[in-house]
Amino acid sequence: MIAFLFNGYLFLLFLLVWFKVVPFNLFWKISPVLVMLALLVGLFIPMGWGAPWGQLVVGRHSVAITPDVAGEVVDVPVQPNVQLKQGDILFRIDPVPFEAQVKALEAQLKLSTQRLGQMTELVEKAAGRQFDVEQRRAEVDQLNAQIEGAKWNLEKTIVRAPADGYVTNLALRKGARVASLPLSPVMAFIDTSDTIVAAEIPQIYARYVMPGQSAEVTFKFLPGQVFTGKVETVLQAVSTGQTQVSGLAVTPKQVASAPFIVRIALDDPSLAASLPAGSTGDAAIFTDHAKVTHVIRRVMLRMSAIMNYVNPY
Repeated sequence: MIAFLFNGYLFLLFLLVWFKVVPFNLFWKISPVLVMLALLVGLFIPMGWGAPWGQLVVGRHSVAITPDVAGEVVDVPVQPNVQLKQGDILFRIDPVPFEAQVKALEAQLKLSTQRLGQMTELVEKAAGRQFDVEQRRAEVDQLNAQIEGAKWNLEKTIVRAPADGYVTNLALRKGARVASLPLSPVMAFIDTSDTIVAAEIPQIYARYVMPGQSAEVTFKFLPGQVFTGKVETVLQAVSTGQTQVSGLAVTPKQVASAPFIVRIALDDPSLAASLPAGSTGDAAIFTDHAKVTHVIRRVMLRMSAIMNYVNPY
């Protein structure tokens, strides 16, 4: 925008000098510098206070799907990039070994329960030891716990969607062997129950941004359109402020003025849900400072929306 206004002034000055409306003296020669300073001081610096601007991205939570049990995959009914509901089946692991384990433990439990009954009768007749009864009871309790775990493993042979969403980059096929340890994710699940629209705002302007302030956004995925929303929150941490144990002193080059992340809630929730994860664009937030700059920022944002038709970057 500043380049557009400045170039417009240079063109106007050229016409005025060409048609000899103004003399091309020292004042008019240095006037472009004065105009540039006036634009910076009188317009664009206050615009950062009143209507900060930044790039934004649409993000969603990704869940790495790792099975809880190991085995051979016998069915993969899911299709990539097809919307799923929570609980829908992603894939099945061969249940035969786990069913056999449950049956074997149930048979042992039946026998141990019979022995416990026999030992109890002997103790009641003063022909047995109480220790033997307690030992058999412990065996029954242990087998009940093992059966519960075996049934849990059997249930986990069916891997289900953890939330509403879809699977992307699906490579898992029938016949593949999967394992729980070491952790080896077999597919990526994109959770669509919560969509994050986050904008980067420079630190010098982020102090003016508050939850509830109005915002306007554009997306390259939807060129020529401007959408409204409100500031949801300003994230209180960025990666440059995260300390990790390393045993080394801080390197000065590692200290950088990274922008703060502002999360924006769109007024149309269905729009946020329809945007692909990774969609980018621009966002303008309208604060309570320098309100006279709001109109110019709105014009600039609409110019950016129109440029999205031809500008891929």
